[in-house]
Amino acid sequence: MYLYAGKILRVDLSAGTITDEPLNRDWLRQFWGGWGLAAKYFTELANPAVDALDASTPMIFMTGALAGTLAPLSGRFCMVSRSPQTGTIFESNVGGSIGPELKHAGYDGMIITGRAAGPVFISINDADVSIEDAGYLWGKPIFETEKALKAASGCPAAKSMAIGPAGENLIPFACVGSEAYRQFGRGGVGALFGSKNLKGVVIRGTGGIRVADMEKFLSVARTASAENLMTEANLWAKTDGTPLIVNVTNEMGLHPTRNFTYGVNEDFGAIGTESVKKATISQRACISCPLGCGKFTSVDGVAVEGPEYETLCLGGSNCGMNDLGSIIKFNRTCDDWGVDTITTGATIAMAMDMKEMGLHDFGLEFGGKAEYLSVVEEIATLSTDRGRDLALGTRGLGEKYNAGHLAVNSKGLEFPAYDPRGNHGMGLAYATSERGACHLRAFPLFSETPFDHEALVAEVVSGQNFNGIKWSMCICDFWGSVNSTILADLLSAALGETVTSEELDLAGERIWNLARLFNLKAGFTAKDDTLPDKILKTALKKGPNDGSTMTSADLADMKQRYYTSREWDSNGVPTQAKRAALSL
Repeated sequence: MYLYAGKILRVDLSAGTITDEPLNRDWLRQFWGGWGLAAKYFTELANPAVDALDASTPMIFMTGALAGTLAPLSGRFCMVSRSPQTGTIFESNVGGSIGPELKHAGYDGMIITGRAAGPVFISINDADVSIEDAGYLWGKPIFETEKALKAASGCPAAKSMAIGPAGENLIPFACVGSEAYRQFGRGGVGALFGSKNLKGVVIRGTGGIRVADMEKFLSVARTASAENLMTEANLWAKTDGTPLIVNVTNEMGLHPTRNFTYGVNEDFGAIGTESVKKATISQRACISCPLGCGKFTSVDGVAVEGPEYETLCLGGSNCGMNDLGSIIKFNRTCDDWGVDTITTGATIAMAMDMKEMGLHDFGLEFGGKAEYLSVVEEIATLSTDRGRDLALGTRGLGEKYNAGHLAVNSKGLEFPAYDPRGNHGMGLAYATSERGACHLRAFPLFSETPFDHEALVAEVVSGQNFNGIKWSMCICDFWGSVNSTILADLLSAALGETVTSEELDLAGERIWNLARLFNLKAGFTAKDDTLPDKILKTALKKGPNDGSTMTSADLADMKQRYYTSREWDSNGVPTQAKRAALSL
């Protein structure tokens, strides 16, 4: 079988059983791999009425169709399940090389169900798979745990993923770390691990992947890399990385500052791209990636891979924090204890805003370093009253303290670092994302008409559909110029059969609608496609967009245009005709 290993690994932690089964080939040309194929398996296995943390809720890990080959930037690794943070279906993915390692071990994906009686980890060494005791690792942070997992595997080349105390304590925005500093970040994958008493997974694979025509495949891959990937459209990731976006969003006037109050950080230079460059000590790349965007920074002896843009803004500007050294410490602590930097930063910023508004004093204030840094561990360990409060995230914090008007999230997932009052398309993208506010589903940030609803709706729909297939191929987001024609050419050469761009575009739309149908069955409605009061009822301050708004009327107008464009009814439900056209 070309490209695919042909097997799915199943681990039932309640029964302690390990089996494998043939990959469902009937689904491949509809869902391909990664997000799409994992979503298909999940929707077939999961009960929409069951809570995310129920033992029966499956976690579906899936490699991309091109994973393990020399196709550039194709090595990300997807996980689909139900989010402990939002209750929706959600997808999260990680870079590095752990995905291809699983395929080299002989599995396209892995389905984990059940709950172990005590802490365990899963060990995969090619066909030798076992469930091992992890009692001695429980309570340890991620970096130490990953070293122990590698030691337990007996192979320094093994790849691992693990949770820290935040996952063990079921913090809804707990993440899973992999290969140090890389995370399944958003939506609470770490809490899913914790709910199953699963501390981690360590994988060693020594097999290979077959393609139909190696010479042709390598030629297509080299051409795509030289003529599309390694061009001006993408090289910013190699030279500057995402810290460059600090400068860009400030110039555009939609850089969230002080809990989404201002659109510019007047001191952004202290944490912008030039400051990060001065602190950079080395770079690293994921498997099959010539960009090598990962940058290690160090200030005052504290080092981290990052900080990436989202952390610089949500953990920096949005907290009134303009000290790069403090942001690096914040980043490292989040990574080690296992919490998502976006939600953690946004929740701390909201707590700071609550003090400034006189609603509650958590001992946190904009720009204050010491408490900003110490509260991260308190959140992960639930060791203090304020740690337990902030572990609720912005939605829970707002409900407890009657401060919902300061909470910036959609479907309970905190906003990424692009204020929609400076670009209404970002607002529509956040409101309609299947997993809550997300910039990885559609990204109309650079639209020349940031308030033209008709044009933005078309851009959001197109972006969501394409990202449906891109994340199913597990292609890194930093290949921003990749398109479905390039992906079809790579697949055609590898499979030895014709794959068209139209076929992939249709698959992307199918995957988006599949996720929508699950959320509808789980009880979500058009009312959940919304934005928070902080965005809909207050104007942005300072910068080029001073006074800009995105009102409820703006959102309602865009939603109806969006539903019509998608051939959904006025309640946001895909029509029977659309479902039939997509074979759903």
